[in-house]
Amino acid sequence: MTKAEKKEQQIRENRTNVSIGEFESLILRYGEILGKGSHLKAYIGNHVYAYKRENPVKAFYVEGILKIIDELKDGE
Repeated sequence: MTKAEKKEQQIRENRTNVSIGEFESLILRYGEILGKGSHLKAYIGNHVYAYKRENPVKAFYVEGILKIIDELKDGE
C-alpha cells in the first residue's frame, strides 16, 4: 500500500477532521482543482464538485468527494 493509499484510507476512516492540504491532495490524486479565492471546483472524471476552502474541511465536502471517487473506481 502506497503512502497516498494509506492517507486516503485514513480520510475514509475519519471524515470529520481532514485538513485542507489532505483534502486537496486527495482531489489531485484523481483530478484537478480550478478556481480562485475561497470557493474552488474539483474536477474528477466527468464530475465537477464545488467546495469552500477552509480548515478543517467540513465532513459533507469530504463525503461528496469520496462518493465521486468511488463512482470513478466502479466505472473502471
